[in-house]
Amino acid sequence: MADEIRRKPPTSENQDRHYERRVAWGWWFFAAIALFYLLTEHQAHLFGVLPFLILLACPLMHFFMHGRHGGHGGHGHADGNEKDKK
Repeated sequence: MADEIRRKPPTSENQDRHYERRVAWGWWFFAAIALFYLLTEHQAHLFGVLPFLILLACPLMHFFMHGRHGGHGGHGHADGNEKDKK
């Protein structure tokens, strides 16, 4: 009886959240099964692709990591001429 007093009446918002949470759990469960299947049944194919993925990672890292230090030009000098700075 005390639990009935503390419980909130069910609303459509609570039911929607409950449904979304169940769908999310279902999706993650399906993804885990699919990943297990891929790793066990297609292990030779996955490991055969690894050297190509490493080669692909090199240009991708080069492309995405150059934005942090300003590219190839200058290296700290606006115009590249050190005599004008002194």
